[in-house]
Amino acid sequence: MNGRKWGALLRLLLAACFAVAVGLTLVRAAPVAQSATPPSPSEQDSNASCLRCHLRPEIAMTFPNGDALSLTFDEQAYRNSVHGDKLNCLDCHERNRRYPHPLPEVSGRREYSQAQYELCKRCHFKNYTLTLDSVHFEALSKGFAYAPLCTDCHTAHAATPIRESRTQIAQACSKCHEGIYEEYSSSIHGSALREENPDVPVCTTCHGVHNIPSATTASFRLDSLNLCAGCHADKELMDKYGISSNVLKTYLDDFHGKTVGFYQKEGTDIWPDQPVCSDCHGVHDIKAVDDPESRVIKENLLTTCRKCHPDATTNFPSAWLSHYEPSLDKATLVYLVKTYYRFLIPFMVGGLVLYIMVDLWRLARNR
Repeated sequence: MNGRKWGALLRLLLAACFAVAVGLTLVRAAPVAQSATPPSPSEQDSNASCLRCHLRPEIAMTFPNGDALSLTFDEQAYRNSVHGDKLNCLDCHERNRRYPHPLPEVSGRREYSQAQYELCKRCHFKNYTLTLDSVHFEALSKGFAYAPLCTDCHTAHAATPIRESRTQIAQACSKCHEGIYEEYSSSIHGSALREENPDVPVCTTCHGVHNIPSATTASFRLDSLNLCAGCHADKELMDKYGISSNVLKTYLDDFHGKTVGFYQKEGTDIWPDQPVCSDCHGVHDIKAVDDPESRVIKENLLTTCRKCHPDATTNFPSAWLSHYEPSLDKATLVYLVKTYYRFLIPFMVGGLVLYIMVDLWRLARNR
């Protein structure tokens, strides 16, 4: 054997020794009893070989930190999921083609979830990329281990289409945001959702799905007007419930909305100090306008105004037209003054133009 072959053999031997040394230093999960019979070639690419073990109720894994994970598979839940008729076990758990299965090199259950959720991006790369701009990924990158992953919201094996699970969306968010979920459940929106009303907003309607932004930024505060208007400026939708669809227009026409409208046009990140929808109506605990607990009902409106105007007197809220446009029934005096100027201004401008034309005609005639 020549020197070149001896050198290649030596490098191969050194690489094998290095791999063994590294493997011995890795933290590994406790072994799991596996079937003594390896899968047959005909079973290798199907679920049959996996289910031989994973339908057993006692099969489980214990991690080095003491965390336990059941490995029993709910076949029916998976069959009913969006992946049930598309993916086999080995499409995601590809490393388990080897038998016995290689053990995960993690210390606990949460680390295992963090390692496994990366599998989702192989099919859902666009949505995975969107999550990188979310507050959840920001928390994860700062070391918060329990920031939501794909499987925390969608589950690992029982993912269902979002369009069929609006109630489940709110329940999924409640795993981390329990207090907010309770507020939402008692609101006008949450109450309607419990009745399976498809028109009411859920968490993702306002906060987004994968690229969830921080709700504490100036840009989110400004955009909250458009979020509310998405439903409340929809005439067809609002007519179903006898609600005015002019709320955004009337807000932008009053003294609060005019200023906020300037901020919107500038596209600035400066925090708008004028009230937006959520300042008066609430955020997650929004009540119907005739609910005794509503912040904008007449009995509570002064308290709401005093959050910004601490010296407001009893008749202070009367200066606000609510979301009504002036008419003979609502704000009669304002309507009459507005109508008066609507005729007066064109009359005066028309008269001025006529006067100038006559004067020019006179000058031309005198010449």
